[in-house]
Amino acid sequence: MTLSLRHQPRSRLFVLAGVAVALVALLGWFATGPLRAASADAAPVSQGKPATASSSEGRSYPAAAAVDGDEKTRWSSAFSDPQWLQVDLGAPTALSRVALNWERAYGTGYQIQTSADAATWTTVYSTTTSKGGKETVAVSGTARYVRLYGTARSSGYGYSLWEFQVYGGSGAPATATVGPVTTGPSSPGPAPTGTVTTTPTGTAQAGWIMAPNPVTNVKPSHEVPPNKGGFHEFQANCSVSRTNLQDDPIVFPGLAGASHMHTFMGNTTTNANSTVESLTQGATTCKAKGDLSAYWMPTLYNGDAAVNPEGLQTIYYKTGVQDYRTIRPFPKGLRFVVGNAKNTDADKFLAATEKGFECGDSYENKNIPVSCPTDRSVKLNIRYQAPSCWDGLHLDSPDHQSHMAYPVDTHSAAGVVCPDDHPVAVPKLEFKMAWPVNGDMSKVHFASGAGPTFHYDFVNAWDDRTLKAMIDGCIVAARQCDAQGHDGRDDQQPAPYVLNNNYVLP
Repeated sequence: MTLSLRHQPRSRLFVLAGVAVALVALLGWFATGPLRAASADAAPVSQGKPATASSSEGRSYPAAAAVDGDEKTRWSSAFSDPQWLQVDLGAPTALSRVALNWERAYGTGYQIQTSADAATWTTVYSTTTSKGGKETVAVSGTARYVRLYGTARSSGYGYSLWEFQVYGGSGAPATATVGPVTTGPSSPGPAPTGTVTTTPTGTAQAGWIMAPNPVTNVKPSHEVPPNKGGFHEFQANCSVSRTNLQDDPIVFPGLAGASHMHTFMGNTTTNANSTVESLTQGATTCKAKGDLSAYWMPTLYNGDAAVNPEGLQTIYYKTGVQDYRTIRPFPKGLRFVVGNAKNTDADKFLAATEKGFECGDSYENKNIPVSCPTDRSVKLNIRYQAPSCWDGLHLDSPDHQSHMAYPVDTHSAAGVVCPDDHPVAVPKLEFKMAWPVNGDMSKVHFASGAGPTFHYDFVNAWDDRTLKAMIDGCIVAARQCDAQGHDGRDDQQPAPYVLNNNYVLP
Protein backbone atom coordinates (compact mmCIF):
# COMPACT_ATOMS: atom_id res chain seq x y z
CA MET A 1 0.00 0.00 0.00
CA THR A 2 1.33 3.40 -0.93
CA LEU A 3 0.99 6.10 1.68
CA SER A 4 0.76 9.76 0.77
CA LEU A 5 2.75 12.29 2.75
CA ARG A 6 -0.41 13.80 4.04
CA HIS A 7 -1.27 10.50 5.83
CA GLN A 8 2.22 10.09 7.49
CA PRO A 9 2.81 10.74 11.20
CA ARG A 10 4.24 14.18 12.00
CA SER A 11 7.61 12.76 13.11
CA ARG A 12 7.97 10.79 9.91
CA LEU A 13 7.19 13.89 7.87
CA PHE A 14 10.08 15.72 9.54
CA VAL A 15 12.40 12.82 8.77
CA LEU A 16 11.39 12.71 5.11
CA ALA A 17 11.68 16.47 4.84
CA GLY A 18 15.17 16.29 6.29
CA VAL A 19 16.16 13.59 3.82
CA ALA A 20 14.83 15.70 0.95
CA VAL A 21 16.75 18.72 2.11
CA ALA A 22 19.90 16.64 2.43
CA LEU A 23 19.44 15.22 -1.08
CA VAL A 24 18.93 18.68 -2.52
CA ALA A 25 22.00 19.96 -0.69
CA LEU A 26 24.06 16.99 -1.82
CA LEU A 27 22.96 17.40 -5.43
CA GLY A 28 23.69 21.08 -5.20
CA TRP A 29 27.21 20.37 -3.91
CA PHE A 30 27.90 18.01 -6.82
CA ALA A 31 26.51 20.58 -9.22
CA THR A 32 28.31 23.61 -7.88
CA GLY A 33 30.98 22.70 -5.31
CA PRO A 34 33.61 21.10 -7.53
CA LEU A 35 32.96 23.58 -10.33
CA ARG A 36 33.59 26.53 -8.06
CA ALA A 37 36.84 24.98 -6.83
CA ALA A 38 37.90 24.09 -10.36
CA SER A 39 37.39 27.64 -11.55
CA ALA A 40 40.30 28.74 -9.35
CA ASP A 41 42.34 25.53 -9.36
CA ALA A 42 41.65 23.55 -12.53
CA ALA A 43 44.81 24.36 -14.50
CA PRO A 44 48.26 25.33 -13.29
CA VAL A 45 48.76 29.09 -13.32
CA SER A 46 52.44 28.43 -14.01
CA GLN A 47 52.02 26.68 -17.36
CA GLY A 48 53.84 28.44 -20.16
CA LYS A 49 55.07 31.23 -17.87
CA PRO A 50 58.74 32.40 -17.89
CA ALA A 51 60.97 30.03 -15.94
CA THR A 52 64.60 30.33 -14.92
CA ALA A 53 66.96 28.03 -13.04
CA SER A 54 70.26 28.08 -11.21
CA SER A 55 71.75 25.75 -13.83
CA SER A 56 70.95 23.26 -16.55
CA GLU A 57 72.51 19.91 -17.38
CA GLY A 58 72.49 20.99 -21.01
CA ARG A 59 70.49 22.70 -23.73
CA SER A 60 68.10 19.74 -23.89
CA TYR A 61 66.97 20.27 -20.30
CA PRO A 62 66.00 23.97 -19.93
CA ALA A 63 63.96 25.47 -17.12
CA ALA A 64 61.06 26.09 -19.50
CA ALA A 65 60.60 22.35 -19.99
CA ALA A 66 59.25 22.02 -16.43
CA VAL A 67 56.36 24.42 -17.04
CA ASP A 68 55.35 23.48 -20.60
CA GLY A 69 52.64 20.96 -19.67
CA ASP A 70 54.51 18.17 -21.49
CA GLU A 71 55.46 15.23 -19.27
CA LYS A 72 57.96 14.05 -21.88
CA THR A 73 60.24 17.06 -21.47
CA ARG A 74 62.12 17.96 -18.32
CA TRP A 75 64.43 20.37 -16.57
CA SER A 76 67.62 18.90 -15.17
CA SER A 77 70.18 20.81 -13.10
CA ALA A 78 73.92 20.61 -12.69
CA PHE A 79 75.19 17.87 -10.39
CA SER A 80 75.67 19.94 -7.23
CA ASP A 81 73.81 21.48 -4.29
CA PRO A 82 71.97 23.78 -3.93
CA GLN A 83 69.96 24.27 -7.14
CA TRP A 84 66.70 26.07 -7.89
CA LEU A 85 63.93 26.43 -10.43
CA GLN A 86 61.59 29.41 -10.39
CA VAL A 87 58.58 30.54 -12.37
CA ASP A 88 57.24 34.07 -12.85
CA LEU A 89 53.44 34.02 -12.69
CA GLY A 90 53.35 37.53 -14.16
CA ALA A 91 51.33 39.12 -11.35
CA PRO A 92 50.59 38.55 -7.64
CA THR A 93 48.54 35.35 -7.45
CA ALA A 94 46.76 33.63 -4.57
CA LEU A 95 48.28 30.15 -4.23
CA SER A 96 46.74 26.82 -3.24
CA ARG A 97 49.18 24.03 -4.05
CA VAL A 98 52.33 23.04 -5.91
CA ALA A 99 52.63 19.75 -7.80
CA LEU A 100 55.99 18.18 -8.58
CA ASN A 101 56.53 15.37 -11.05
CA TRP A 102 60.06 14.14 -10.45
CA GLU A 103 62.21 12.18 -12.82
CA ARG A 104 64.41 9.50 -11.20
CA ALA A 105 66.89 12.16 -10.11
CA TYR A 106 64.86 13.91 -7.42
CA GLY A 107 65.50 16.02 -4.35
CA THR A 108 65.28 14.34 -0.97
CA GLY A 109 65.52 17.78 0.57
CA TYR A 110 63.92 20.86 -0.90
CA GLN A 111 61.91 23.97 -0.10
CA ILE A 112 59.02 25.67 -1.86
CA GLN A 113 59.59 29.42 -1.70
CA THR A 114 57.51 32.41 -2.76
CA SER A 115 58.37 36.02 -3.48
CA ALA A 116 56.84 39.26 -4.64
CA ASP A 117 60.01 40.53 -6.33
CA ALA A 118 62.38 37.53 -6.83
CA ALA A 119 64.71 39.16 -4.28
CA THR A 120 63.15 38.36 -0.91
CA TRP A 121 61.95 34.77 -0.52
CA THR A 122 59.63 33.13 2.00
CA THR A 123 59.77 29.38 2.54
CA VAL A 124 56.21 28.02 2.67
CA TYR A 125 57.13 24.32 2.67
CA SER A 126 60.26 22.38 3.56
CA THR A 127 61.19 18.68 3.60
CA THR A 128 64.27 16.51 3.99
CA THR A 129 62.52 13.17 3.43
CA SER A 130 61.03 13.35 -0.07
CA LYS A 131 60.70 10.02 -1.90
CA GLY A 132 60.34 11.55 -5.36
CA GLY A 133 57.66 10.53 -7.84
CA LYS A 134 54.56 12.73 -7.97
CA GLU A 135 54.11 15.02 -4.99
CA THR A 136 51.51 17.65 -4.17
CA VAL A 137 52.28 20.29 -1.56
CA ALA A 138 49.56 22.52 -0.07
CA VAL A 139 50.67 26.15 0.14
CA SER A 140 49.01 29.46 0.88
CA GLY A 141 49.72 33.12 0.46
CA THR A 142 49.99 35.49 -2.50
CA ALA A 143 53.09 35.72 -4.67
CA ARG A 144 54.26 36.49 -8.17
CA TYR A 145 57.30 34.19 -8.09
CA VAL A 146 57.39 30.59 -6.89
CA ARG A 147 60.50 28.46 -6.78
CA LEU A 148 61.74 25.03 -5.86
CA TYR A 149 64.96 25.36 -3.85
CA GLY A 150 66.78 22.01 -3.74
CA THR A 151 69.04 21.38 -0.77
CA ALA A 152 69.85 17.64 -1.03
CA ARG A 153 69.90 15.38 -4.09
CA SER A 154 68.84 11.75 -4.08
CA SER A 155 71.88 10.68 -6.13
CA GLY A 156 75.04 11.93 -7.77
CA TYR A 157 72.96 13.45 -10.54
CA GLY A 158 71.16 16.79 -10.35
CA TYR A 159 67.54 17.72 -9.74
CA SER A 160 65.23 16.64 -12.55
CA LEU A 161 61.54 17.54 -12.95
CA TRP A 162 59.13 16.55 -15.69
CA GLU A 163 56.72 19.21 -14.45
CA PHE A 164 56.63 21.95 -11.82
CA GLN A 165 53.02 23.09 -11.52
CA VAL A 166 51.73 25.97 -9.39
CA TYR A 167 47.99 26.14 -8.77
CA GLY A 168 45.88 29.02 -7.54
CA GLY A 169 43.93 31.98 -8.74
CA SER A 170 41.34 34.41 -7.45
CA GLY A 171 39.59 31.74 -5.38
CA ALA A 172 42.67 30.39 -3.62
CA PRO A 173 43.39 31.19 0.02
CA ALA A 174 45.56 34.22 0.59
CA THR A 175 46.82 33.96 4.16
CA ALA A 176 50.50 33.82 4.95
CA THR A 177 51.69 30.99 7.20
CA VAL A 178 55.43 31.44 7.72
CA GLY A 179 57.21 34.21 9.58
CA PRO A 180 60.49 35.77 8.46
CA VAL A 181 63.91 34.35 9.27
CA THR A 182 66.88 36.25 7.88
CA THR A 183 70.04 34.44 6.81
CA GLY A 184 73.15 35.63 8.56
CA PRO A 185 76.51 36.50 7.03
CA SER A 186 78.24 33.49 8.59
CA SER A 187 75.91 30.87 7.13
CA PRO A 188 76.55 30.50 3.38
CA GLY A 189 74.69 27.68 1.69
CA PRO A 190 71.06 26.59 1.60
CA ALA A 191 68.63 29.15 2.92
CA PRO A 192 66.77 28.27 6.14
CA THR A 193 63.03 28.20 6.48
CA GLY A 194 61.58 31.70 6.25
CA THR A 195 62.44 34.83 4.38
CA VAL A 196 65.83 35.30 2.76
CA THR A 197 66.42 39.02 2.86
CA THR A 198 68.80 40.53 0.34
CA THR A 199 69.91 44.03 -0.55
CA PRO A 200 71.06 45.46 -3.91
CA THR A 201 74.68 45.48 -2.78
CA GLY A 202 74.45 42.46 -0.49
CA THR A 203 76.94 43.93 1.95
CA ALA A 204 75.93 41.78 4.91
CA GLN A 205 73.53 39.19 3.57
CA ALA A 206 73.93 35.64 2.34
CA GLY A 207 71.80 34.11 -0.41
CA TRP A 208 70.58 35.27 -3.77
CA ILE A 209 71.40 38.90 -4.44
CA MET A 210 69.49 40.48 -7.30
CA ALA A 211 71.30 42.68 -9.80
CA PRO A 212 69.96 46.26 -9.76
CA ASN A 213 69.63 46.11 -13.56
CA PRO A 214 68.89 42.50 -14.57
CA VAL A 215 69.55 41.41 -18.15
CA THR A 216 66.52 39.40 -19.27
CA ASN A 217 66.33 39.88 -23.04
CA VAL A 218 69.41 37.87 -24.07
CA LYS A 219 69.67 34.49 -25.74
CA PRO A 220 72.98 32.66 -26.22
CA SER A 221 74.47 33.38 -29.64
CA HIS A 222 74.93 30.44 -32.01
CA GLU A 223 76.30 32.62 -34.79
CA VAL A 224 79.73 32.00 -36.27
CA PRO A 225 81.75 35.23 -36.17
CA PRO A 226 84.66 36.18 -38.42
CA ASN A 227 88.16 35.59 -37.11
CA LYS A 228 86.78 33.00 -34.73
CA GLY A 229 90.21 31.49 -34.15
CA GLY A 230 92.03 34.72 -33.33
CA PHE A 231 92.91 36.29 -30.01
CA HIS A 232 90.22 38.11 -28.05
CA GLU A 233 91.66 39.22 -24.74
CA PHE A 234 93.34 41.80 -22.56
CA GLN A 235 95.35 41.59 -19.37
CA ALA A 236 94.88 42.92 -15.90
CA ASN A 237 98.40 43.13 -14.51
CA CYS A 238 98.09 43.34 -10.72
CA SER A 239 100.47 42.80 -7.84
CA VAL A 240 99.83 41.68 -4.26
CA SER A 241 98.03 44.40 -2.30
CA ARG A 242 97.44 42.67 1.05
CA THR A 243 98.46 39.25 2.33
CA ASN A 244 98.13 36.83 5.20
CA LEU A 245 94.68 38.07 6.16
CA GLN A 246 92.07 35.58 7.36
CA ASP A 247 89.32 37.59 5.66
CA ASP A 248 86.87 36.68 2.91
CA PRO A 249 84.23 39.34 2.15
CA ILE A 250 82.27 36.94 -0.09
CA VAL A 251 82.06 33.78 2.05
CA PHE A 252 82.40 35.45 5.47
CA PRO A 253 81.26 39.06 5.03
CA GLY A 254 81.73 41.14 8.15
CA LEU A 255 83.61 38.39 9.99
CA ALA A 256 87.27 39.33 10.26
CA GLY A 257 89.55 36.34 10.83
CA ALA A 258 86.88 33.74 9.95
CA SER A 259 88.58 32.20 6.90
CA HIS A 260 91.93 30.63 6.08
CA MET A 261 94.78 32.92 5.05
CA HIS A 262 94.34 34.79 1.79
CA THR A 263 96.57 36.76 -0.54
CA PHE A 264 94.84 39.79 -2.08
CA MET A 265 95.57 41.58 -5.34
CA GLY A 266 94.13 44.67 -6.97
CA ASN A 267 92.15 46.82 -4.57
CA THR A 268 94.26 47.94 -1.62
CA THR A 269 91.38 48.15 0.88
CA THR A 270 89.88 44.65 0.61
CA ASN A 271 88.91 43.16 3.96
CA ALA A 272 86.04 41.28 5.60
CA ASN A 273 83.88 44.40 5.65
CA SER A 274 84.43 45.43 2.03
CA THR A 275 81.46 46.54 -0.04
CA VAL A 276 81.27 47.73 -3.61
CA GLU A 277 80.98 51.26 -2.26
CA SER A 278 84.11 50.93 -0.13
CA LEU A 279 86.09 49.34 -2.96
CA THR A 280 85.29 52.19 -5.32
CA GLN A 281 86.82 54.56 -2.77
CA GLY A 282 90.07 52.56 -2.64
CA ALA A 283 93.21 52.41 -4.76
CA THR A 284 94.63 49.59 -6.87
CA THR A 285 97.86 47.70 -7.53
CA CYS A 286 96.68 46.95 -11.07
CA LYS A 287 98.16 48.87 -13.99
CA ALA A 288 94.75 50.04 -15.19
CA LYS A 289 93.72 52.69 -12.69
CA GLY A 290 90.06 52.00 -13.39
CA ASP A 291 90.39 48.41 -12.14
CA LEU A 292 89.42 48.72 -8.48
CA SER A 293 88.26 45.11 -8.37
CA ALA A 294 89.16 42.77 -5.54
CA TYR A 295 90.98 39.54 -6.39
CA TRP A 296 92.16 37.03 -3.80
CA MET A 297 93.29 33.42 -3.37
CA PRO A 298 94.53 31.12 -0.59
CA THR A 299 98.04 31.93 0.57
CA LEU A 300 100.78 29.50 -0.54
CA TYR A 301 103.11 28.08 2.11
CA ASN A 302 106.44 26.29 1.99
CA GLY A 303 106.29 24.61 5.35
CA ASP A 304 105.31 27.41 7.73
CA ALA A 305 106.61 30.25 5.55
CA ALA A 306 104.19 32.16 3.33
CA VAL A 307 105.29 32.52 -0.28
CA ASN A 308 103.73 35.40 -2.20
CA PRO A 309 103.79 35.98 -5.96
CA GLU A 310 106.46 38.53 -6.85
CA GLY A 311 105.73 41.54 -9.02
CA LEU A 312 102.86 41.88 -11.46
CA GLN A 313 100.70 38.82 -12.00
CA THR A 314 98.52 38.27 -15.04
CA ILE A 315 94.75 37.99 -14.87
CA TYR A 316 93.45 37.46 -18.38
CA TYR A 317 90.08 38.78 -19.52
CA LYS A 318 89.15 36.58 -22.49
CA THR A 319 86.20 35.38 -24.48
CA GLY A 320 84.79 32.11 -23.21
CA VAL A 321 82.40 31.62 -26.14
CA GLN A 322 82.99 31.40 -29.86
CA ASP A 323 80.95 34.49 -30.70
CA TYR A 324 83.29 36.94 -28.98
CA ARG A 325 81.20 39.86 -30.27
CA THR A 326 78.56 39.14 -27.60
CA ILE A 327 80.82 39.66 -24.56
CA ARG A 328 79.35 42.19 -22.11
CA PRO A 329 80.96 43.88 -19.10
CA PHE A 330 80.44 42.41 -15.65
CA PRO A 331 77.74 44.27 -13.72
CA LYS A 332 79.14 46.38 -10.88
CA GLY A 333 79.22 44.29 -7.72
CA LEU A 334 79.18 40.86 -9.42
CA ARG A 335 81.09 38.42 -7.26
CA PHE A 336 81.92 34.75 -7.47
CA VAL A 337 84.25 32.03 -6.26
CA VAL A 338 86.16 29.92 -8.77
CA GLY A 339 86.99 26.40 -7.59
CA ASN A 340 86.41 24.82 -4.20
CA ALA A 341 88.49 25.07 -1.05
CA LYS A 342 87.31 21.57 -0.08
CA ASN A 343 87.88 19.95 -3.46
CA THR A 344 89.39 16.47 -3.49
CA ASP A 345 88.74 15.74 -7.19
CA ALA A 346 92.09 16.34 -8.88
CA ASP A 347 90.72 15.51 -12.35
CA LYS A 348 87.96 18.11 -12.02
CA PHE A 349 90.54 20.66 -10.91
CA LEU A 350 92.83 19.85 -13.84
CA ALA A 351 89.96 20.25 -16.32
CA ALA A 352 89.49 23.91 -15.29
CA THR A 353 93.17 24.77 -15.78
CA GLU A 354 95.25 25.44 -18.86
CA LYS A 355 97.97 22.89 -18.15
CA GLY A 356 97.61 22.13 -14.47
CA PHE A 357 100.45 22.98 -12.12
CA GLU A 358 103.63 23.78 -14.02
CA CYS A 359 107.27 24.09 -13.04
CA GLY A 360 110.18 23.97 -15.45
CA ASP A 361 109.32 21.44 -18.15
CA SER A 362 106.72 19.66 -16.02
CA TYR A 363 103.11 20.22 -17.09
CA GLU A 364 99.62 18.77 -16.62
CA ASN A 365 100.16 18.16 -12.91
CA LYS A 366 96.90 17.59 -10.99
CA ASN A 367 98.63 18.49 -7.74
CA ILE A 368 101.64 20.50 -6.68
CA PRO A 369 104.69 18.55 -7.95
CA VAL A 370 106.85 16.95 -5.24
CA SER A 371 109.93 18.56 -6.79
CA CYS A 372 110.83 21.22 -9.35
CA PRO A 373 114.18 22.09 -10.94
CA THR A 374 116.34 24.17 -8.62
CA ASP A 375 116.81 27.22 -10.77
CA ARG A 376 116.08 30.87 -10.06
CA SER A 377 114.01 31.12 -13.22
CA VAL A 378 111.75 28.21 -12.25
CA LYS A 379 108.52 29.05 -10.45
CA LEU A 380 105.35 27.16 -9.59
CA ASN A 381 102.68 28.25 -12.07
CA ILE A 382 98.94 27.77 -12.44
CA ARG A 383 96.44 29.07 -15.00
CA TYR A 384 92.93 28.56 -13.68
CA GLN A 385 89.82 29.59 -15.62
CA ALA A 386 86.53 30.97 -14.34
CA PRO A 387 83.01 30.39 -15.69
CA SER A 388 82.04 33.10 -18.16
CA CYS A 389 78.25 32.82 -18.49
CA TRP A 390 76.03 34.84 -16.16
CA ASP A 391 72.35 34.21 -15.38
CA GLY A 392 71.67 37.90 -15.93
CA LEU A 393 69.73 38.17 -12.67
CA HIS A 394 71.97 37.82 -9.62
CA LEU A 395 75.14 39.42 -8.32
CA ASP A 396 75.68 36.44 -5.99
CA SER A 397 74.15 33.10 -5.02
CA PRO A 398 74.17 30.98 -1.83
CA ASP A 399 77.17 28.91 -2.96
CA HIS A 400 78.73 31.95 -4.72
CA GLN A 401 78.83 29.96 -7.97
CA SER A 402 75.33 29.01 -9.16
CA HIS A 403 74.68 32.39 -10.80
CA MET A 404 77.62 31.65 -13.09
CA ALA A 405 78.19 28.75 -15.49
CA TYR A 406 80.83 27.45 -17.86
CA PRO A 407 80.03 27.54 -21.60
CA VAL A 408 78.97 24.32 -23.31
CA ASP A 409 80.20 22.80 -26.54
CA THR A 410 77.42 22.47 -29.13
CA HIS A 411 79.54 20.10 -31.28
CA SER A 412 78.41 22.17 -34.23
CA ALA A 413 79.58 25.19 -36.21
CA ALA A 414 78.36 27.40 -33.36
CA GLY A 415 81.15 26.00 -31.21
CA VAL A 416 81.13 26.88 -27.52
CA VAL A 417 78.11 28.88 -26.30
CA CYS A 418 76.50 29.90 -23.03
CA PRO A 419 73.75 27.60 -21.70
CA ASP A 420 70.16 28.82 -22.01
CA ASP A 421 69.76 29.39 -18.25
CA HIS A 422 72.97 31.47 -18.07
CA PRO A 423 72.69 33.30 -21.39
CA VAL A 424 74.81 36.41 -20.77
CA ALA A 425 78.39 36.09 -22.02
CA VAL A 426 80.88 38.00 -19.84
CA PRO A 427 84.69 37.96 -19.84
CA LYS A 428 86.40 34.73 -18.88
CA LEU A 429 88.87 35.39 -16.07
CA GLU A 430 92.03 33.31 -16.07
CA PHE A 431 94.38 33.61 -13.12
CA LYS A 432 98.00 33.12 -14.22
CA MET A 433 99.91 32.99 -10.97
CA ALA A 434 103.63 32.35 -10.41
CA TRP A 435 105.13 31.66 -6.98
CA PRO A 436 108.92 31.82 -6.47
CA VAL A 437 109.36 28.33 -5.05
CA ASN A 438 111.22 25.32 -6.48
CA GLY A 439 113.47 22.41 -5.52
CA ASP A 440 111.95 20.22 -2.81
CA MET A 441 108.19 20.89 -2.97
CA SER A 442 107.08 18.25 -0.48
CA LYS A 443 106.06 20.87 2.09
CA VAL A 444 104.44 23.29 -0.34
CA HIS A 445 100.68 23.69 0.13
CA PHE A 446 97.92 26.26 0.16
CA ALA A 447 96.22 27.63 3.25
CA SER A 448 93.17 25.68 2.06
CA GLY A 449 95.10 22.41 1.68
CA ALA A 450 96.55 20.42 -1.23
CA GLY A 451 96.86 21.67 -4.79
CA PRO A 452 93.30 20.87 -6.00
CA THR A 453 91.88 23.10 -3.24
CA PHE A 454 93.27 26.17 -5.03
CA HIS A 455 90.50 28.66 -5.75
CA TYR A 456 90.07 32.37 -6.18
CA ASP A 457 87.50 35.06 -5.53
CA PHE A 458 86.47 38.13 -7.51
CA VAL A 459 84.36 41.21 -6.85
CA ASN A 460 83.88 43.51 -9.83
CA ALA A 461 84.60 47.13 -8.95
CA TRP A 462 85.90 48.29 -12.34
CA ASP A 463 85.08 51.77 -13.47
CA ASP A 464 82.19 51.00 -15.83
CA ARG A 465 83.41 53.07 -18.77
CA THR A 466 86.96 51.72 -18.55
CA LEU A 467 85.88 48.07 -18.45
CA LYS A 468 83.54 48.50 -21.40
CA ALA A 469 86.22 50.29 -23.42
CA MET A 470 88.73 47.48 -22.78
CA ILE A 471 86.19 44.79 -23.71
CA ASP A 472 85.06 46.57 -26.87
CA GLY A 473 88.58 47.58 -27.90
CA CYS A 474 90.21 44.21 -27.29
CA ILE A 475 87.85 41.24 -26.92
CA VAL A 476 85.09 42.36 -29.28
CA ALA A 477 87.67 43.84 -31.68
CA ALA A 478 89.45 40.46 -31.87
CA ARG A 479 92.76 41.76 -30.55
CA GLN A 480 95.39 40.48 -28.10
CA CYS A 481 95.91 43.39 -25.74
CA ASP A 482 98.14 44.14 -22.80
CA ALA A 483 96.99 46.07 -19.72
CA GLN A 484 97.01 49.32 -21.72
CA GLY A 485 94.68 47.89 -24.36
CA HIS A 486 97.51 47.66 -26.89
CA ASP A 487 98.09 44.84 -29.37
CA GLY A 488 101.73 44.77 -30.34
CA ARG A 489 101.51 42.13 -33.07
CA ASP A 490 102.86 43.03 -36.49
CA ASP A 491 99.45 42.66 -38.12
CA GLN A 492 97.95 45.37 -35.91
CA GLN A 493 99.36 48.47 -37.57
CA PRO A 494 98.70 51.17 -36.67
CA ALA A 495 98.15 49.64 -33.25
CA PRO A 496 95.59 51.57 -31.16
CA TYR A 497 95.70 52.01 -27.40
CA VAL A 498 92.57 51.90 -25.26
CA LEU A 499 94.22 53.63 -22.28
CA ASN A 500 96.73 56.47 -22.26
CA ASN A 501 100.29 56.33 -20.89
CA ASN A 502 98.94 56.68 -17.36
CA TYR A 503 96.68 53.67 -17.89
CA VAL A 504 93.61 55.88 -17.69
CA LEU A 505 90.78 56.10 -20.20
CA PRO A 506 91.30 59.28 -22.28
